[in-house]
Amino acid sequence: MTTTHGHVPARRPRRTDARLNRERLIAKAQEVFAEAGPEASLNEVARRAGVGPGTLYRHFPNRSALLTAVLRDRIETLCELAETLSSSESADDALTQWLRAFLVHARVNQGLGGALMVEEPVTLGLDCHRLILDAAADLLAQAQRRGTARADLTADDLVQLVVGIALSTARSHDAEQPDRLLTLVLDATYGTPLQNK
Repeated sequence: MTTTHGHVPARRPRRTDARLNRERLIAKAQEVFAEAGPEASLNEVARRAGVGPGTLYRHFPNRSALLTAVLRDRIETLCELAETLSSSESADDALTQWLRAFLVHARVNQGLGGALMVEEPVTLGLDCHRLILDAAADLLAQAQRRGTARADLTADDLVQLVVGIALSTARSHDAEQPDRLLTLVLDATYGTPLQNK
């Protein structure tokens, strides 16, 4: 018993260091991938995180594992935002803020998502899509219950529209175009069905 208890304190710092290293690697990978795309140097990720390549590969055995961790971290942040906004007094404002955040997410993460879908479309793609769809559905349902958002609109409609904006403006030289297009989507979201006009 004494021997067992004696080893516990010595292991905790290592576990804490490992967790911190992993978090730091993910944070720095986000920076590097944002700057240079999904094919960016993993050695540069390790350098910015202040660890050696060996430490990086102990946590993430290949590029796909690191890309997955980065994308999941971003999606979790997006879903946490949806949960926070769901308690807002204005359901319209909550949905609007989240869709704007989702547009930024969709534009920033196009390369990461595409790179991962090639390698593991089922294990990453469907799960992440479901998380985003559920977040959108919750916020849209609140706006619909309060009678502000169109009842004939689905969460999948909104997600597809925002992704479409992200894809269509990927090479645009007009920095304000994505926001203008999203504003049109939002106008339609709170409008009335076209067949009733």
